[in-house]
Amino acid sequence: MTGLQLMLPPFMACMILVAMLSYLGLHVIAREVIFVDLSLAQMAALGSLSALLFHIQPESPTTYVFALVATAIGALLFSLTRTSERGRVPQEAFIGIVYVVASAAAVLVANKVPGGGEAVEKTLVGSLLWVTWPTILKLAIVYAALGVFHFVLRRRFLTISFHPAEAEAARWKIRWWDFLFYLSFGVVITLAVPIAGVLMVFSFLVVPAVIANLFTSDKRRLTVIAWGSGALASILGLWLSYTQDLPTGPLIVCTYGLLLIVAAILRKLRIGEQTAPTG
Repeated sequence: MTGLQLMLPPFMACMILVAMLSYLGLHVIAREVIFVDLSLAQMAALGSLSALLFHIQPESPTTYVFALVATAIGALLFSLTRTSERGRVPQEAFIGIVYVVASAAAVLVANKVPGGGEAVEKTLVGSLLWVTWPTILKLAIVYAALGVFHFVLRRRFLTISFHPAEAEAARWKIRWWDFLFYLSFGVVITLAVPIAGVLMVFSFLVVPAVIANLFTSDKRRLTVIAWGSGALASILGLWLSYTQDLPTGPLIVCTYGLLLIVAAILRKLRIGEQTAPTG
């Protein structure tokens, strides 16, 4: 197998992850819940580790069920703690508390199961280079279904994320819609973390959305810029990893950081023009 053949599965996995995560990142930025993916990822990791307590094989369908149940609990907590107005305690505080408690619980569980330490490490770095085509196919199918789900409900989700006052005025059941949003978000994270790891997933989610928001506020352009910048950073990271023989995951994360710096400099030089918000 040549080097290019070896890098093709990671490339395809990155493109699928970028397509979904960079779009969801726009919602995360609009909702000001930047660390929600870390928190949900840690809940998923806690669920997966908990499955090991019952002697269930890692990466089995039952393990994913444990992870999804834990993620659903996190989604419920986040939907219940969101308020339309800034209160005494910002939602980001609750998100951070869930992350810390889930992390501590995961460490406790890891100490009780064989291979727990390796499982915790895998949640951080993932296994992008060793991703298989069956895993990529499963990821593509699930993400395509979730993409259709978000497209059908885009008016609800976009309004609640970008114009929450309008959703309140329309008397929508915001907590119910938030639960659906975070549950779908949790499914995305649950499948992404074993492949890419928490650090790379966070980069895929947040950095393209931040870059897009530097240049526009139009929702369609936000999506295009987020997808484009995420794909560019991933391709550069994979290419440098292949040509320079460097660790793929950390290099892709650093590439995202460098691209953000370049975008910020371009914005300071007034290259790119912000547009007025559109519905």
